[in-house]
Amino acid sequence: MLPRRKEEEAIVLDFLPNGYPFDSRPSHMKTPIVQAIGKENFTLLELVPKKGIFLQPYEEVYIGEAKREKIHHINGKITPDKLTHTAKSELAHAVKQLVHNHQKRFVEFFNKAQPLSTRMHIIELLPGVGKKHMWEIVEERKGEPFKDFDDIKKRVKLMPDPETVIQKRIMQELTGVEKHLLFVDR
Repeated sequence: MLPRRKEEEAIVLDFLPNGYPFDSRPSHMKTPIVQAIGKENFTLLELVPKKGIFLQPYEEVYIGEAKREKIHHINGKITPDKLTHTAKSELAHAVKQLVHNHQKRFVEFFNKAQPLSTRMHIIELLPGVGKKHMWEIVEERKGEPFKDFDDIKKRVKLMPDPETVIQKRIMQELTGVEKHLLFVDR
């Protein structure tokens, strides 16, 4: 696995203009909170917007090192159990959009994935992909790399939808049920 780059951009999952409801401090002391997912490593983040900024779900915000327009600072990573009900319900949709919009990155995964050990290949970590599919993928990519998700579907018989398979894997990694992290930075 390559070292992960810091998140530069995030997608808003939920915006709490009055902070967390369980925060018992007086409202003038509460800080607005944004729960978001990073676009690069699917990192779940807690952000603090700049004063007077209101954000919508699915809005993209810059969180890199340069001057930020809407985000004051990053509080840090958060675990899935700390997500609000709204953020949890938006998470799957945000992951679906990210996988769809960055198809090239995930097709590259199918083209370059290597064995994990002598008995297991990284491709087998994808939900619904066993040895038979794995060998078919490895053999097919030898001739010519896959171009896109449709190309994988066409060339690998009975392959579950590769886009959905990647989405499911990312959701499994986000919820903490996976030991090996292929796409998520927790």
